[in-house]
Amino acid sequence: MSVLLEREQAQAPPRAAASTLREFSRHRLGLTGLTLIVLIALFCFLGPLIDPTNQTQVNIAITNLGPSGGHLLGTDDNGFDILGRLMIGGRDSLEIGLAVAVLATFLGVVWGAVAGFTGGALDALMMRIVDVFLALPAIFVLIYLATVITPTVPMLIIVISLLSWLGPARLIRGETLSLKTREFVESARSMGAGRTRIIFRHLIPNTIGTIVVNATFQVADAIIILATLSFLGFGLAPPAATWGGMLSSGTTYLLDGYWWEVYPVGIMIMLTVISFNLVGDALRSAIDVRLRED
Repeated sequence: MSVLLEREQAQAPPRAAASTLREFSRHRLGLTGLTLIVLIALFCFLGPLIDPTNQTQVNIAITNLGPSGGHLLGTDDNGFDILGRLMIGGRDSLEIGLAVAVLATFLGVVWGAVAGFTGGALDALMMRIVDVFLALPAIFVLIYLATVITPTVPMLIIVISLLSWLGPARLIRGETLSLKTREFVESARSMGAGRTRIIFRHLIPNTIGTIVVNATFQVADAIIILATLSFLGFGLAPPAATWGGMLSSGTTYLLDGYWWEVYPVGIMIMLTVISFNLVGDALRSAIDVRLRED
């Protein structure tokens, strides 16, 4: 009986994934978002290999040049090629965004699943901790932490993740409260499965759709948070490039007519965030359709 239950649980996720992908493929906006994400990733990671530029040494002889054949998107106030800087900045932004999504989602899923399945006083205590953190103004906490620590890529990932896991925790707790009364959980309990096994082998796999959808939104949110911090001057230290830092320095010269230092990076941030949100919406719609069919 135990073997049959394990086999059914193992076969369910692949079937659900196939059904979700089939529904996702019918969602035009979702496919558009996915295509844009692939193109942006190729631009950021392969672009610097195809068109390498100097992004470490200041060149005051070519500062604030407009778009031309030598510099397709012009140069900034340090003489850096903006097209090359967009690629490098996008690479850091995507890496941080994806890493934050993975870490924050993992923390939130484990916290929410344990709280929801355990219930009682432990659940109340764990969720009050979440409420306390949610009550804190996230941007002020991030700015404070950025002033007392040296912003590096690993440090930014950790700091942003520690304030981004709260939403997934509440979401997965709600899913767990619903799932823990289902028959497959009761069957696992009756066969002697322990709490840890039930949580990680039965409950969390059955919330994978919610987890994936939430993770796509986490990437978009992390990119926005990173851009905001960089815009306020608390991002990676120069000469490291981030889209938010480019936007911050570019706005200084916008009134002088140097539009190429603001609009391209602003468009890249907007397209990236919208793309991940489109994919997230499409996945959510696909999962809703599958659940209605089930």
